[in-house]
Amino acid sequence: MDLVTQEIQKAYLKKHAKIALARLSFYDYCRIIDPDGYVNDDRYLEEYCDILNNFYYGNLLKPDGKPYKKLMINLPPQHKKTRTMIHFCTWVLGRNRQERIITASYNDRIAFDFSKYSRDEIEMDKIDPSVTVYRDIFPNSRLKRGSSALDKWALEGEHFNYLGAGIGGSITSKGATLQIVDDPIKGAFEAMNENLLEKIWLWYTGTFMSRVSAQFGEPLEIILMTRWAKKDLCGRILDSDDADNWYQFLREVYDKEKDEMLSPTTLNKGRYDHIKKTIPAHIFQANYHQKTMDLVGSLYKNFKTYDELPKDVKGNLLFSEIKAYVDTADTGEDWLCAIAYGVYLGYAYVLDIYFTDAAMEETEPKTADMLYHNGVKHCKIESNNGGRGFARNVKTKLWQKFESRTPVIKWFHQSKNKRARILTNATSVEELLLFPKGWESMYPDFHGAMISYQKLEIKDQHDDAPDCCTGIIEDITKFQGNIEAVPNIL
Repeated sequence: MDLVTQEIQKAYLKKHAKIALARLSFYDYCRIIDPDGYVNDDRYLEEYCDILNNFYYGNLLKPDGKPYKKLMINLPPQHKKTRTMIHFCTWVLGRNRQERIITASYNDRIAFDFSKYSRDEIEMDKIDPSVTVYRDIFPNSRLKRGSSALDKWALEGEHFNYLGAGIGGSITSKGATLQIVDDPIKGAFEAMNENLLEKIWLWYTGTFMSRVSAQFGEPLEIILMTRWAKKDLCGRILDSDDADNWYQFLREVYDKEKDEMLSPTTLNKGRYDHIKKTIPAHIFQANYHQKTMDLVGSLYKNFKTYDELPKDVKGNLLFSEIKAYVDTADTGEDWLCAIAYGVYLGYAYVLDIYFTDAAMEETEPKTADMLYHNGVKHCKIESNNGGRGFARNVKTKLWQKFESRTPVIKWFHQSKNKRARILTNATSVEELLLFPKGWESMYPDFHGAMISYQKLEIKDQHDDAPDCCTGIIEDITKFQGNIEAVPNIL
């Protein structure tokens, strides 16, 4: 065998060794199918691929030794999280032609692009003999003839292998072995729209999670997205009882302690510093550091708490008065917020909070209970719609249940701009309103509403909790603005 023949044989064996390795190792598959996209200095990509590899093989283990079946990927934009997931889908189908994959993206167009790129990778033509394509690695995985729909297609010998849909759309199939949600939120505006976040959550829990069949059992599930808001899909999951079942792979674009960029070839330090100066801080932190916007751009930063209520040497409370402020639900999407508080030396000590979106037939008796059990003497009820009727009904409930004519309840119309009042009194809320230690867990919905309220004016932003706190501050500082009070004492 001459030298040239030996070299040809070595090159042939080396190439086929790489192909054989690519069939087994997802990272090696990415490097051979997409050599320009997976370079050695992007170490996080190797880690990302290895996690997906171990996840698929069942080697990504929980503390109890059982394999994770749910994976959360949080990476900055343009750092190949979707590109890698497309490769993962094709690699999985090459490993097993009976896999059933469902993907969901922000809208149908993005979902169709995901589907198209996956399908095109499988069908890639071999133009250059030196270039390895999908068919070289997985020769038995070919697109079924006539299976050319953008949203649904299959491999030869199979009825269905891939389905892509937009978030909120219908998903009709017999189930899946792998379910993927890719970037369910388009951008900053959508991330701060509470109604949209709620719709995404309801679709995910009601439609997407139902794609389980007796034939395939529990599917593997992946969510990949940039973190945007505390109540985005990842946030809701991490705050749920299911959090421990998820493995989270999260990386920031810049590690300050190591002074290292996540991927210098994708985003260098100079460009990073320029972007940091040119876009709003809350969007920058969400995009590049996975810090949710509602925490970065929130109006309130620090709340004061107390360990004990003020008492004299005999143990008597030192409050000058115990009061309550109630903001009723004006519309079907509003929440009722009622706060009982004691006044001492210019501070309002929060005693109890009732924060709910329940119907009025439930809120009226429970508000009465809260007022009575906290010893409230004066209660102000703010509402531009229905407040007077609510106040009268609460008064009636107090009398019927406790035979008590206290507290004095009055209702009033608030004509001053709500948001302007909230912004103006924000500092005073942080300084003069004292919450009981541990209030985050005592009143989680109320706490979430307070810490997520934004400085910027956001569509559909709930303001019931901040409005109620603002009313308390206006009351204890005797700043009434343009309140048009009705003199009737009920």
